Amino acid sequence: MNIVEDLERARAAFDRRDWATAYDRLSSTADLGGGDLVTLATAAYLVGDNDACVRGLQRAYRQEVDEGNVLGAVRVAFWLALVFNIRGEVAIGLGWAARAERLLADQGDVVERGYLLIHDFFRHLNQGDATGALRISAEMTEVGRRFGNADLLAQGLVCQGRTLMYAGRVPEGLALLDEAMVGVAAGELSPIFAGNVYCAMIEACQEVQDFARAAAWTAALTRWCDTQPDLVPFTGQCAVHRGQILRLHGAYGEALQEYDEACRRYASSGAQAAAGLALSERGDVLRIRGELVAAEKAYDEAAGFGYEPQPGRALLLLARGRTPAAVGTVRRLLAETIGAVYRSRLLAGAVEVLLADGAVDEAESVADELASIAAGFGCAGLRAWAAYCLALVALERGDPDRALPQARVALRLWTELQAPYEVARTKVLIGRSFRLLEDEESAVAELSAAGKTFAELGAVPARQEVEKLLHVSTAGGLTARELEVLRLVADGRSNAEIAERLVLSDKTVARHLTNIFTKLDVPSRTAAAAYARDHDLL
Repeated sequence: MNIVEDLERARAAFDRRDWATAYDRLSSTADLGGGDLVTLATAAYLVGDNDACVRGLQRAYRQEVDEGNVLGAVRVAFWLALVFNIRGEVAIGLGWAARAERLLADQGDVVERGYLLIHDFFRHLNQGDATGALRISAEMTEVGRRFGNADLLAQGLVCQGRTLMYAGRVPEGLALLDEAMVGVAAGELSPIFAGNVYCAMIEACQEVQDFARAAAWTAALTRWCDTQPDLVPFTGQCAVHRGQILRLHGAYGEALQEYDEACRRYASSGAQAAAGLALSERGDVLRIRGELVAAEKAYDEAAGFGYEPQPGRALLLLARGRTPAAVGTVRRLLAETIGAVYRSRLLAGAVEVLLADGAVDEAESVADELASIAAGFGCAGLRAWAAYCLALVALERGDPDRALPQARVALRLWTELQAPYEVARTKVLIGRSFRLLEDEESAVAELSAAGKTFAELGAVPARQEVEKLLHVSTAGGLTARELEVLRLVADGRSNAEIAERLVLSDKTVARHLTNIFTKLDVPSRTAAAAYARDHDLL
């Protein structure tokens, strides 16, 4: 087979997104031109070989310079700057960006100037100059439109949209992100830009809890990744976002699998530091399930990657009875966190912690702030949290007449979002309101429905709280803790696993088992599990 046929096959493989084949064929072909070297570098990046990507781009740059193709050299220098910045080698990235700027000095009005605005945008953003970043992103978008360049237009819209969102102009920012996604959905963007835009869009939706948008685009990103089996970058983010949607829908086991997959993907792509979010999300799921030791480990690992896992860690402190520490944490977070987008993710957790400490006035102020942000953003998830928190505060004040309307709003929104855990938590508020209104039968119905959902989800702490509200007495006279141990035995857990799950010593677990066997008059774990099934204790 001659070189021409090799190149044709390699280019065809690249066009059909068979990155590994394209990379292998181009790597084995001698005397590649500048364009084919960039294709080789792109394929190397997409299969996760960043070193080969850099080598290919450096060869391409030298060749473009030697041939006097200034604009070609500028484009390659742009990609080198981008790749080095992604790798965390910012100083080298800045050097390549500066070289590209120098080469463009005498080139007039060309589209390549728009590409270099991308580096300018992030430079201003990192310096805290949001006004300058917004101006540059608008210029980037204008250049993309003027030259009909889909990549640059989409990137400009994303940068502009995200900057507007951080300025509190969330509906306006989301509209620009939607416009950027039109080009992605139509297949108009090159693969690296498409992946970046996908991930930026979904991350933005998650930040403002626009779960409907996040779910739709996560499904689209998953399909996009699935068409490229050799793809390495973007797949870690995709797994995290899938996990977030699964968590919302109460599929906790599957969500944990996605977070583990995300960490594995990040490690394989050399971007392990990005695993902080996945680990924090993992900690949140484990905390909801009552696996507090494992949750703490996940939060610690997230922090080790520079990601602060809040408000999850504060809620973990609360779950462990360390209320003063939890309160100190949320007050510190509220004092140091600025910007409505960033604060919106902390406020609901802060309300719960403050109420646990009896700081009702402070909690109400935080709930009111969340309601104000939610009204401005218009995102269903935030509006649901705001209504939930307002209901929670009203209940703490003993005011069911104010609590019930807010709880019903939260219930409707969480139901529309198909969020069973949050639906059940809201039913608890409704049940508590009914009880204050002396409608005990309705209260028991709501609380029982919530308890059933918590049991199905494996949300142990929430189920235990409902059992306390229902004053549950179990068959055989088991205590709540003994019932919890029995359920884990029936689930096939060993004493050591039960001890870790419930944060008990092995000796304490053994004592509980002895009590269970005595009270139920059974001789073994197997018989105890059978009793639990027969008497509907699971």
